[in-house]
Amino acid sequence: MTIHQDRTSFLSALNGRYHKLSLNVFLVIVLAHWGEHLVQAFQIWGLGWPRPKARGVLGMPFPWLVSAEWLHYAYAIVMLVGFVVLRHGFHGRSRSWWNAALGIQVWHHFEHLLLLLQALTGLYLLGRPVPTSIAQLLLPRVELHLFYNAVVFVPMVYAMYLHLRPTRAERAVTTCSCLAAARA
Repeated sequence: MTIHQDRTSFLSALNGRYHKLSLNVFLVIVLAHWGEHLVQAFQIWGLGWPRPKARGVLGMPFPWLVSAEWLHYAYAIVMLVGFVVLRHGFHGRSRSWWNAALGIQVWHHFEHLLLLLQALTGLYLLGRPVPTSIAQLLLPRVELHLFYNAVVFVPMVYAMYLHLRPTRAERAVTTCSCLAAARA
């Protein structure tokens, strides 16, 4: 078996018999990340903490995580890879919404790449004192990441919702494990 066949077989399994499991793992990762941002927002607006002290759940015992651009970039990559790899299991309406989430994540990834490159080089956008993304020129970082997470999450979840409720035509081409119980 060639490397290409191994990769194709692996992708087929992720989008076939392991699609439901893969989507659930992906969703848990996304929800954990959302949780971090929501806790940070609550620390700022609910508890009145100054922004530098509002570090989410993991940032409290590990403050360096909040400013580790490589970690934020790694998450952006995980999201991007998840959207690309799991895309093949979606069809019809759900595929359109999954593609929308993927497109937004491509931009979000670009923003994190820009932040990472600034952190690595020490050359900051427009002479700012810290790494700054393009959209961060308009919105503060906490609000921006809440926005980004929302605009990626909403079409992603809607795609998953539609995926589990296919039309007759979509059901005919769906071969993943997500509908196994409905078929039995």
